[in-house]
Amino acid sequence: MQEKENVLRIFQETKEAITKGDVAKIRNLSNQTTNTAALTHDPDNISAAVVVYALSKIMEREDYRKLPGWNNLYNTYIGAIDKILVALQKNDEKTFRQNIELIRNSINKSSGKLKDYIKDVFRSASINKASRLYEHGISMEKTSKLLGITQFELAEYAGKGKIPDVPEAKTVNVRSRIKLIMDMFA
Repeated sequence: MQEKENVLRIFQETKEAITKGDVAKIRNLSNQTTNTAALTHDPDNISAAVVVYALSKIMEREDYRKLPGWNNLYNTYIGAIDKILVALQKNDEKTFRQNIELIRNSINKSSGKLKDYIKDVFRSASINKASRLYEHGISMEKTSKLLGITQFELAEYAGKGKIPDVPEAKTVNVRSRIKLIMDMFA
């Protein structure tokens, strides 16, 4: 795992934000992890980004909290985050990964509408984070493999204009290009 200290900080702050109900903070933490994941191409950072983003989406939907199974799901998430924190402090990557999977697999322990909602949230979170990695310059093929989605899903999401304009992605108009070239030879 690369940037272990960063992932530890992210989960510490995520747990604190969950207990305070600070959804915006959780989403911001996910974005920070995505930036690190884009630089390192580290699957553990990517998994952390997806899980934290999905948690932000789950927490923002207050109507989920009224569905049967919510308390079990919430307690599973908090318990897994506690174990993730201990694992990171002990450099135990195996336990870290097991608890990331525990969070992802908690979907299967839910039932009814909550299960369907959470499943959709994790799928959307994977596609969203894939688009952010793609935006940072990781190839579509590598991004889709890292997140377990198809290239078609990523291309469809990216093609809908969900990826915001960033300075690296902006093109220069023809007039400016010609001026640049002329200046190079002047």
